[in-house]
Amino acid sequence: MAAEGGGKEMNEIKTQFTTREGLYKLLSHSEYSRPNRVPFNSQGSNPVRVSFVNVNDQSGNGDRLCFNVGRELYFYIYKGVRKAADLSKPIDKRIYKGTQPTCHDFNHLTATAESVSLLVGFSAGQVQLIDPIKKETSKLFNEEVSRSLNTVRLIDKSRVTCVKWVPGSESLFLVAHSSGNMYLYNVEHTCGTTAPHYQLLKQGESFAVHTCKSKSTRNPLLKWTVGEGALNEFAFSPDGKYLACVSQDGFLRVFNFDSVELHGTMKSYFGGLLCVCWSPDGKYIVTGGEDDLVTVWSFVDCRVIARGHGHKSWVSVVAFDPYTTSVEESDPMEFSGSDEDFQDLHFGRDRANSTQSRLSKRNSTDSRPVSVTYRFGSVGQDTQLCLWDLTEDILFPHQPLSRARTHTNVMNATSPPAGSGGANPGSNGNSITTPGNSVPPPLPRSNSLPHSAVSNAGSKSSVMDGAIASGVSKFATLSLHDRKERHHEKDHKRNHSMGHISSKSSDKLNLVTKTKTDPAKTLGTPLCPRMEDVPLLEPLICKKIAHERLTVLIFLEDCIVTACQEGFICTWARPGKVVSFNP
Repeated sequence: MAAEGGGKEMNEIKTQFTTREGLYKLLSHSEYSRPNRVPFNSQGSNPVRVSFVNVNDQSGNGDRLCFNVGRELYFYIYKGVRKAADLSKPIDKRIYKGTQPTCHDFNHLTATAESVSLLVGFSAGQVQLIDPIKKETSKLFNEEVSRSLNTVRLIDKSRVTCVKWVPGSESLFLVAHSSGNMYLYNVEHTCGTTAPHYQLLKQGESFAVHTCKSKSTRNPLLKWTVGEGALNEFAFSPDGKYLACVSQDGFLRVFNFDSVELHGTMKSYFGGLLCVCWSPDGKYIVTGGEDDLVTVWSFVDCRVIARGHGHKSWVSVVAFDPYTTSVEESDPMEFSGSDEDFQDLHFGRDRANSTQSRLSKRNSTDSRPVSVTYRFGSVGQDTQLCLWDLTEDILFPHQPLSRARTHTNVMNATSPPAGSGGANPGSNGNSITTPGNSVPPPLPRSNSLPHSAVSNAGSKSSVMDGAIASGVSKFATLSLHDRKERHHEKDHKRNHSMGHISSKSSDKLNLVTKTKTDPAKTLGTPLCPRMEDVPLLEPLICKKIAHERLTVLIFLEDCIVTACQEGFICTWARPGKVVSFNP
């Protein structure tokens, strides 16, 4: 990406930026923070996180916002681009002693104007279930009080890194820890007064799953041990069937959640992976981490299809934007045209749902050419926001381009990105190869379109309806098949229904024995292609938008929400969504 000017200009905080669809503008009156707006001293604090929920009240202003800053947790009415934030009236405010909130997640299925279920994970390992509307603390998990009134954590003493409700369930939730373990809980069960005993349910390459051995049903229902080092984040696929995990050992691992089968694996170019997200249709996964890169991985083919370099430090959050993901059918005879011919984008929930439906038909028998552009974003410790366009020339390199091509830049890089420790391609890890995916040949050294080593042409689009593993099916308490059908949409629900996912059965995975692998031997394999073996994306925009490292990026219908470690939650209005504001 071309330099934007001298050093002073490069260090200037941006309040607006322009993409092909128009101008995004920071709304100063829609900034949320602690009530006094004083920047938070973030030294030694856990990352600021933001969660949204819509309570579907009759006022038309049902959006609610939760965020943590240091030892504090706030719950506000979120007014977005419409009205100024009223920081003097939080619905709920909590200050904790001896521990800090690290992450949180709302249950969208049960949210009403009178009650919401909010899970909060903490730095000392415990998890709270609270209702910030009723101002109640319902239950506490992984913390028991002994007779001496000392709190002990019987399940896991390490920091909670990620907590999420299981999609479609009102009672099941999953918790990841910096110990590298994940635990499945049911809010209706207790944790017990003694340390749990486990028995092995399933084991594979660098992972094991145990059930809780107990006469009576108790939490946790399952214990997952994944990789080596901290488990930094996990994300469910849009249909809830698959689980993507990223760890400090630099691996992305994707599991079938119900059958506890490993679907595929990827290794970072260098260092740990910190964040992960799914495309709206579940066909692609993007990760970011300590190699300063964003990496795009194909769920269907289980391979890296592109990397993006725009950040100058660790990438802390990646997220897809379903409202600018574009699908356009074009005349079979029309493959020419300029970029100005690109259709105008309209931001709305109907459009997002329509896009996902059409994406699911991308590999159908319909012969009409379809132009596909996925938009995703990333923020990092370099205080920069990057937006990326993943276009059809990357996704389908063997098909002719339609008239709706965009300015995603593709180039070949012969050296690792600055600051990624290029001499060391990664930390110790285990190599997993997939039959049929041999080491791809180097790309032609030119700036022409990339040539993929593996074609998508033969990919299937059927959903695996196979039986659940016999070991898991015995545990009726999991209720994994009792999840409610999610035919209704709720505002700000970012995991949209996706139609169909292709799957790859576990017997196709060539699982090697668990031994230490020389990092140098991982580089250049399908697990971790060399930089010159895959297309290198250039960001659509790359802007410095904060003074402190960025920790939040959420795409909503009319705006983008970001947050930094100073404790400021910012609202960026989408093009055409800026409204006049009268204080």
